[in-house]
This record gives sequence, C-alpha cells and structure tokens, in this order.
Amino acid sequence: MWMRRGRSEESDVHETAELAALADGSVAPERRAALEARVAASPALAGRLAEQERAVALLRGAADEVDAPAGLRARLEAQRPTRTARTPRRLAFAGAAAAAVAAVVVGVAVFGPGSHGTRFRAALGPTPLAPAARGEATLTRTSSGWRINLDATGLPRLAGGRFYEAWLRSPAGVLVPIGTFNEGRDVTLWAGVSPATFTMLTVTREQANGAQASSGEKVLVGPVRTG
Repeated sequence: MWMRRGRSEESDVHETAELAALADGSVAPERRAALEARVAASPALAGRLAEQERAVALLRGAADEVDAPAGLRARLEAQRPTRTARTPRRLAFAGAAAAAVAAVVVGVAVFGPGSHGTRFRAALGPTPLAPAARGEATLTRTSSGWRINLDATGLPRLAGGRFYEAWLRSPAGVLVPIGTFNEGRDVTLWAGVSPATFTMLTVTREQANGAQASSGEKVLVGPVRTG
C-alpha cells in the first residue's frame, strides 16, 4: 500500500537536497546566506553538511590524486548530477561514486599508481661462467619506477667487495644498472626505464674497484617479456 509522506519527511528530503546543493556549490545565491546561517546555528545540520562535503571532495578529488584510468574518470564525470538538480539523489550518487573511486584506490594500492597492472617477466638462463645458475624475475610498474623481484639459484654468495649487479639492456646495447646484491634469493631491484624498451635482463659479477661500467662477467641472461 502506498502511503503519503508526512510533512516532516518531506521537510527532511528538502533539507537534504539544500545541504547537497550547498556542499557542491550549486545552491541558489539568494538561498546561500540563510542556509549557511541555519547550519551555523545547528550542530546537527553542520554534521550533515560535513558528510555531504566529504562525499563531494572524494568524488572530485580522489580520482585525480590517484592515477585512475581515464575511462573511469569519464564515467564518473558523465554520471555527476547537473548543478540545477536539487534532489536527495545527490547523496546516493555521491556514495556510489565514492565507492567506485575507492575501488580505484584499492587497485592502485595493489599495482601502484599508474601501473594498471602492467607487468613483465623474465626467465634467466645460465652462462659459461655460471652453468648451474637459473632465475626468474617479475617487473611491475609503480609510480616510483619498475620494481623487479628476482629469485635466482646456483649463484654462490659474494662478499668482501665482490657482488652481483643486474642490468636492463636495450636492443641497441645500452645498459642501465638496476641494483646490486650478494646472493640471488628474494632480491628486489628498481629500474627507471621501461622493460618494453630495455628488453634484456642480465646479471654480472662485479668488484668494488671504482669502475661504474659492467665487468662483462655475465652469470644470468634472459629476455624480458610481457606477462
């Protein structure tokens, strides 16, 4: 059975719509001063306005602060109510949009801002200098660069000024160092260049002698592929 809404319910609906309009800046100029005065005199209204403002701020700001996919930002903008709309549906929309943005934030926390899940892998094989060596690497894009997780076996621990160094190499032979380590288990490296361009990962043996170039003593080599 349909029931007619009481005056108190209709008043609350109207009040919610006005608070939503005040929060997003679309309230009519002739109503702003009176509405702000009512909010200032009522802690309850001030609290409800604060909720609306938080929802609007999350909607408008969070998708820009994280590297949300452009398609999602476009959908959120397309769904945003026009400034002339003053219905309680503003609040429901703000909650739904906030949930969508929250999902983006979770995705970015997993893959890193700007990553969108971009990931490469490399299977590393032995060389004549280390015939028993094997390794696998996962390269994941983050806002800081490419995080590279390397796990290798068959490499004896180096110490006393000796160490392993990993490199990304372009097809033209340009080498970029991505980190050093002493043994191959659970190694984290970082690269500031994309594995889409620098498509070979190598590991060399090095000595702390002041030389910055590769020694050429390769112990692991493998192509980087999308994965």
